[in-house]
Amino acid sequence: MPDVRRVPHENVATVLVHPAVLPDVELELMALDLLVWPVRTAPICADGPRLAFQIRHRLLMKHRGEWDLAADWTPVWIGFGDSWRDGDEPLPWAAHAALWRVLDSYAEHVRFHRRLGGARRLRPPVDVHPPRRTTAAPTDDE
Repeated sequence: MPDVRRVPHENVATVLVHPAVLPDVELELMALDLLVWPVRTAPICADGPRLAFQIRHRLLMKHRGEWDLAADWTPVWIGFGDSWRDGDEPLPWAAHAALWRVLDSYAEHVRFHRRLGGARRLRPPVDVHPPRRTTAAPTDDE
């Protein structure tokens, strides 16, 4: 039997977000180490705009008119930062609860299913610049 391995992935929520509140939602989630990735510009997407259209269309069609107000909203993936992870252990329920609590507070401006799906690993970009010193570097005289 061939060795079948699953492509590494992470758990994400797929959410339609009204563009006017996306920055606020993103900031609130970032404070909880929850990462927002607009599908259109996600680094794992070869054709982000097309995939964003397909995800939005599929969600709208699934709800047969109930979500039509979200026809021009932004599809995003919301993942979980390192503070929620414990090696290969499943995400704790507290992580799920934190995400649902924030999304529920924006109920008029988001549409989502209360479950997680999978996406290829989405990692924040590594800072290529070293951190700036906040104090003066020692001199030879010291």
